[in-house]
Amino acid sequence: MDKKYQTGYTDGVYDLFHVGHLNMIEAAKARCEHLIVGVHGDDVVEEYKHHRPIINENDRRRIVESVKGVDRAVINRFRDKKKLWELYHFDVIFIGDDWKGTERWNRFEKELAEIGVDVVYVPYTKGISTTEIKEMILERGW
Repeated sequence: MDKKYQTGYTDGVYDLFHVGHLNMIEAAKARCEHLIVGVHGDDVVEEYKHHRPIINENDRRRIVESVKGVDRAVINRFRDKKKLWELYHFDVIFIGDDWKGTERWNRFEKELAEIGVDVVYVPYTKGISTTEIKEMILERGW
């Protein structure tokens, strides 16, 4: 299969790595030759989610880096996609389709289009999320 893009980028927390994370990475890699995956740093996650991840940033980066199809895993210190492009020069960014149409991603789409970067929305894996896994663990008293 011919790849449409040279360098792709996606990012996330990747705490308690699960099949939804894997699906995103596989879908992104299927559309680009080189895939960079950003892992949100512990402080970044704490800033917007108001709690630290269970798995520390270095271990999460190592886990992501070991996934087939990930060419480079990096720890992000901010969430601004244009600033990330300045660092990594990707020509496409992949994000879950649950973000499509949000104010934040509408703004990112505009900013990224100005520098020739496409936004590709990947189907969100229904029925699995880190939040749901954490809730299930608490409910079961593990």
